Amino acid sequence: MKLDITPSGQACGASVSGADLSKPLSAQAVAAIRAAWLAHQVLAFPDQKLTDAQLEDYTLHFGPFGEDPFIAPIPGHPHIIAVRRKADETSPIFAESWHTDWSFQARPPQGTCLYGKTIPPTGGDTLFTNQYLALEKMPADLRTRIEGKRAVHSAKNAYAPTGFYGAGDKDRSMDIRPSDDAQAVQLHPIIHRHPETGRESLFGTAGYIIAIDGMDAEDSAALIGELYRWQTRPEFQYRHKWQPDMLVMWDNRCTLHMATGGYAGHDRLLHRTTIGAAQGVPEGQASRYGFA
Repeated sequence: MKLDITPSGQACGASVSGADLSKPLSAQAVAAIRAAWLAHQVLAFPDQKLTDAQLEDYTLHFGPFGEDPFIAPIPGHPHIIAVRRKADETSPIFAESWHTDWSFQARPPQGTCLYGKTIPPTGGDTLFTNQYLALEKMPADLRTRIEGKRAVHSAKNAYAPTGFYGAGDKDRSMDIRPSDDAQAVQLHPIIHRHPETGRESLFGTAGYIIAIDGMDAEDSAALIGELYRWQTRPEFQYRHKWQPDMLVMWDNRCTLHMATGGYAGHDRLLHRTTIGAAQGVPEGQASRYGFA
């Protein structure tokens, strides 16, 4: 198998052809895809006809399944989430804010796979930001203020009963299940070293980051806000445009992403899997894995 990789020309992202992801992949093919993934952070594979079982099989080439809390899986496939929006739905767009998936977990996932099943004719782009680049270009003063600091991550603002997707979130087609478990917190370094590339990157952003460890609330909020405005700047972004039967995988360890709207009156459905944290790395080994 020979991959044809076309960079997006933006801050990250590439399109990949030459691979049929519905078929078993050789070790060499998996290694080539992983190398492209690490180089470009976001890969898009157009024209892939995948069943749910094939999507699961593809995901397992890159790691174990990650745990997906607060959202019910589709029937018969406990590791697939349906990212669904009906044509007449009026609730706010799901995930229309910058984040990296499940950063509030003790061992956050390596990546995410998202497969386009029903794609509207307009709108619905996904935005990504390259957090290697955001750190590399960061003003020295801001970097000094975040160097060595740990962020407090939590899902409470989104998935607690009082959160954005809690009791007040009505008439949504996605099966979101708020829980008091979302109140839990986890500390992660704001600057971490990617466990595979060895490159430093920013990790996480406002939303799942609710405070900075060791700072008072006012100063913490101000620094989180300043960091957010920097790491989501347009020059660090890639805008991904979807097609039916397209699979996209991204690296949660060095990117942020967010959904966009613009497709009112059209159904939209994507199936999502999570590539879990690498196996065999004990929790707490921050020097190797980059999270603690």
